[in-house]
Amino acid sequence: MEKAGGAPSVGGSYPQKNAEILSSQYGINLFLAGLLLTFAWAVHAVGISKSHLLSYLITLMLIQLLWMLWYLCRSCTQRRLIRDKDTHAGARWLKCGITLFAVITLILDSFKIGYYIDFSNCLSPTEGIFPVTHAVHTILQVYFLWCHAKDIIQSFKTLERFGVIHSVFTNLLLWTNGVLTESKHQLNEHKERLITLGFGNITIVLDDHAPQCNCTTTTLCSIFSQGIYYLYPFNIEYHILASTMLYVLWKNIGRKVEHHQQHKTPFKFHGITVGMIFGLIVLTSTIAIVVVYLIQIGGSKVKSELALTMFYLHAIFVLALMCTAGIVALLIYRLEDRSLDNSKNPARKLDAELLVGTAAGSWLLSWGSILAIICAQAHPKYTWYNLPYSVLVIIEKYIQNLFIIESIHREQEKVNDDIKTLRIVTISRGSTLSLTPSYKEIYNGTTAHDNGEVPCLFKGSISGRENDGGGGAKEETSQDKSLVMHSASDFSFYSGNSVANNKRRILKNIAAFLFLCNLSLWIPPAFGCRPEYDNGLEEIVFGFEPWIIVVNLAMPFSIFYRMHSAASLFEVNCKT
Repeated sequence: MEKAGGAPSVGGSYPQKNAEILSSQYGINLFLAGLLLTFAWAVHAVGISKSHLLSYLITLMLIQLLWMLWYLCRSCTQRRLIRDKDTHAGARWLKCGITLFAVITLILDSFKIGYYIDFSNCLSPTEGIFPVTHAVHTILQVYFLWCHAKDIIQSFKTLERFGVIHSVFTNLLLWTNGVLTESKHQLNEHKERLITLGFGNITIVLDDHAPQCNCTTTTLCSIFSQGIYYLYPFNIEYHILASTMLYVLWKNIGRKVEHHQQHKTPFKFHGITVGMIFGLIVLTSTIAIVVVYLIQIGGSKVKSELALTMFYLHAIFVLALMCTAGIVALLIYRLEDRSLDNSKNPARKLDAELLVGTAAGSWLLSWGSILAIICAQAHPKYTWYNLPYSVLVIIEKYIQNLFIIESIHREQEKVNDDIKTLRIVTISRGSTLSLTPSYKEIYNGTTAHDNGEVPCLFKGSISGRENDGGGGAKEETSQDKSLVMHSASDFSFYSGNSVANNKRRILKNIAAFLFLCNLSLWIPPAFGCRPEYDNGLEEIVFGFEPWIIVVNLAMPFSIFYRMHSAASLFEVNCKT
């Protein structure tokens, strides 16, 4: 193992690259083994039970817990050492987001523990051990990410690569397990709804993993079983966020960074009122649509068709607004002449790759719907709304990805250093005063001379007071003229920037609006409002099982895309 020391040798990069390749292959094999075990349980493979899958996940979590404890202990013993940090990784708002999802995940674990207690007579002990281990794992992992997400590890690099990549794929497997469990529950509900839409020719076979015994407390069992599935979307987002943060930590191991001042970009509500208002309107209306959809769908054929029509019309309107906002933002960027930051940054590169990669899930579903509409022989009225909806989904993601990726690569505009360090020495009736006008005063052109004082800039120090003679008056007059010219040039500088300020304000409002819109569009699929399941037309064209497989594979990426876009747009709003 290598320890941090002096400058690495010329050949030092080879073993490090080798360690990176070995650790990545270890992680991939770890993930594939777990993925195959998950699939075997899902299809009721002979000899594979849920306890086998949970035992594998418990083992992975325990290994990660041991590694995190070792890393934390070693960090405590070396806390006086100055370590390099990646200022772009582990933003505070991202840590707050993952903490919120982790708290809800802990509630989910408590529900699972309660569910196990009520069904303890016929459930495997691993189903009780798993939520306890997962709760401890969640608490320690969130603490670890809060304290060390920005670390650039320079010691024990080979060991740390294996530890971090193990953590990445452990979270990915926990995410996969959550997605599968939630998808199976959604699929059972979807099969029951298809009958109400008149698709009786589809074979309905419920995939039930319910315990084969009675619950000790019926009311509590109902609360736990229903509550678990409403909390799964937050658990899924928690694990995917944790895996991305850990992946950035893995990419930063052994990285050499340039030390430069990091410009803080706090979030401010000032100047984004319009975007927030329109975004909150979209968010409120979306929540109302989801509630009505879940109540109406499956009730009767007429109610189900009305629910689908209502969903499509609302989504078409929202997506059209988002496309318009994105186009306006891109046009503003075309009018600006600002260079792009092309420096190497693992966090920023990962953000861009995730945006395009996860968008492919929605694009796959949209193209499937478009082909189904074109090829289907019979078209119920509500299915025609699916065509503009699917087209807009493709276009909106295309435009939004361009806007976000360009925004995170644009260099931040810096304030003129001459204005920031401006010092004005004021002479008034023989007294010397020092005045530093605020940004607002300079912008409005109201400095000290508006009150009868005469500010001037000196290259040297003031050694004495001026006489009241004529020569002094001429000198003061010339200084007045020089001051007026200097003040006018400052005013024209800031007046010229007023257009840029207006553009920036528009961009911030657009980013705020798109942020809330992406949160709004995350809610429907995350909580069971999925017309791709309930439409029914795609099942007829492609077949029930093939289309359900496509939806189950693509939907998690579509859901993650919305949350990741919202996080990226929050960063864009802070940076603009």
